[in-house]
Amino acid sequence: MDILFYFFLTINVIAFLITGYDKQLAIQQKRRISERMLLNFAFIGGTIGSGLAMLLFRHKTNKIRYLWKFWVIIFIQIILIYLGYHFKILTNKI
Repeated sequence: MDILFYFFLTINVIAFLITGYDKQLAIQQKRRISERMLLNFAFIGGTIGSGLAMLLFRHKTNKIRYLWKFWVIIFIQIILIYLGYHFKILTNKI
């Protein structure tokens, strides 16, 4: 369980940092980090870090297509957590 905790902690810190870095690149009008990369970090578990960075840096908050994709990822993760919890309970009762 410790490995899983540190994995998600690391992914969320990285997601937070790259989202903040992308905001800096946007301000400086330099080449940006792709939305795919930002969403991939959210998908593999960095939704909290990405979401906090979006709110703190006000980054991608007006991009409706990006927000839809971000919320779909959150919805999928909620379903996966529910199913994982549900099936863990079922397997413990057998």
